[in-house]
Amino acid sequence: MRADLVDRAALIVNDPPILINMVSKRVRQLTQGRPALVERKPGMREADVALMEIIEGKIKIEREEVTEIL
Repeated sequence: MRADLVDRAALIVNDPPILINMVSKRVRQLTQGRPALVERKPGMREADVALMEIIEGKIKIEREEVTEIL
């Protein structure tokens, strides 16, 4: 995993555990045969592809709104 891509993706997903989970889930999908959403350049590993997808806005966090019950 390229450190420069991690740094760029961390600017978009500020919570490290969420970023790790996003990359892990996407790596599993890619290794199972899902197509990459960005151009895959020679030498790019699955984690690099996942990070580029986050950087380019191809995959995003889905957040559920939490309502507080009083």
